[in-house]
Amino acid sequence: MTITENLVRLTAADGFTFDAFMARPAATPKGGLVILQEIFGMTDQLKSVVRSYAENGYQTVLPALFDRVSPKTVVPFETPEVGRDIMLGVAREKAFLDIDAAAKAVDTGKGVSVLGFCWGGGLALGAAGALDLRCAIAFYGTRLLTFLDTPPNCPMLFHFGETDTANTPPETIVAVKEAIPNAETYVYQAGHAFANDARKTYVAAAAIPAHERSLAFLDRYHG
Repeated sequence: MTITENLVRLTAADGFTFDAFMARPAATPKGGLVILQEIFGMTDQLKSVVRSYAENGYQTVLPALFDRVSPKTVVPFETPEVGRDIMLGVAREKAFLDIDAAAKAVDTGKGVSVLGFCWGGGLALGAAGALDLRCAIAFYGTRLLTFLDTPPNCPMLFHFGETDTANTPPETIVAVKEAIPNAETYVYQAGHAFANDARKTYVAAAAIPAHERSLAFLDRYHG
C-alpha cells in the first residue's frame, strides 16, 4: 500500500510541543496507531515499524517521548545506559500527555490503539488504563508491575521473550496474567528486543509471528 510520511510537531494538553514521525496510508485508514519507543528515542528502526503498520492500513505515529528531557535525542543501541537515564527523567504523567496528543493526531474517527516496545511496552499498559483506546499491545514491556494498579480499559496483547529474565522474569509474566486474565499473552524463544531488526538481539522466528499477531489483533478491534 502506498503511504506518505513526514516529521510533524504535536502539542500536548499542557502546551508542550514535541516531534513525531507520522505515516499515512493512501487509502482510508483502518484506524490510528501510536508506536511507543524503546529507551533509544525516535530511531530509524522504529520509523520502519511506523511505515510497516501504515502500509497495512493504519495512520501511524511515533512520538518523541524523550523531547521533554532531551529534545531530538537518539541514543546509540550500544549505550542503553544513556537512554535509561533520559527515560527515568520523563515524568509518567507527562509521557501520557504526549501519548494522548499523538493519539488525537491519528484519530480519524475509527479509534486509536497503541503498540510499544521495551519502555514503550510498559507505557502501553499504562496508557490502556489512562486513555480511551481500542486496544494496546506490549512487546517485552519493562516496569510492567508498576502499571498493574490501574486496570486497562481496552483489550491487551503481550509479547514476551522467554530468556528476557532481566526485564520480564517468569514471576512478572505470571503477575500480568493474573492481573489481566483476559489479555492475550505469548512467550517466544527469544530474549529482550527480539523484534528490533537493527540489533543483534533480533529473532525473526519470534518477531515475524509477533507482528502478524499484532496486526490481526489490531484488525479485530478496528474492523
